[in-house]
Amino acid sequence: MSSLRNALPRRAHKERAQPQSRKKFGLLEKHKDYVIRAKAYHKKEESIRRLKEKAAFRNPDEFYFKMIKTKTVDGVHRLEGEANKYTQEELMLMKTQDIGYVLQKLQSERNKIEKLTTMLHSLDNNPSSRHVYFAEDREEAKEIKSQSGRKDALPDFDDIPDHIKRLCCIFSVCRKTAASYRELEGRKKRVQELEKLYMDMSLHKELQKKGRKRKLREEEIVCPTSKAVYKWRSERKR
Repeated sequence: MSSLRNALPRRAHKERAQPQSRKKFGLLEKHKDYVIRAKAYHKKEESIRRLKEKAAFRNPDEFYFKMIKTKTVDGVHRLEGEANKYTQEELMLMKTQDIGYVLQKLQSERNKIEKLTTMLHSLDNNPSSRHVYFAEDREEAKEIKSQSGRKDALPDFDDIPDHIKRLCCIFSVCRKTAASYRELEGRKKRVQELEKLYMDMSLHKELQKKGRKRKLREEEIVCPTSKAVYKWRSERKR
């Protein structure tokens, strides 16, 4: 019989709504809502009771430095060093200025890298046909020149004696070009550091703005990374 009773259609009972004369008080409180409100009330009441008991049994000779280095501001207990802190708007403005400075330095480094790359590319496409020969003293230099009929001409590399060949260094890129390459590598490394700093500062600034956001879990991230990834709730813009 019990199974047959459960198979029969039953009337869906609805919760009692707030009477029309009490609509101004909002939704009608149910018993489960009262239980939550009562627990919260008794929890606060117990906290106040413990604080009063602690204050009643406090040692009058007790002293610690926070008694003179703290004060109450708008009902909030703050340290003396935090009393003159900047407001949220001032902090946002300072962070914006810092991000602007980092972005300016980043763009400047990128422009310098582009100029250096263009200069070195033109040098690589037009290599010099001159060969530089080095000698230990004037006698070896005269010996190199004596290999040719003309005084101002240089001999072929095959005509130079073996002991002079070991001292000859033929450079396709001069020292200034080599220094430019080192400068280019240094600037590229600096650009990477500035980009990382700019991204971190931008993320920290966005986290301070209003709006609901949450940190994504590892399984939710499409491209795994060691940094934290946040997702903002989509909001309708005017």
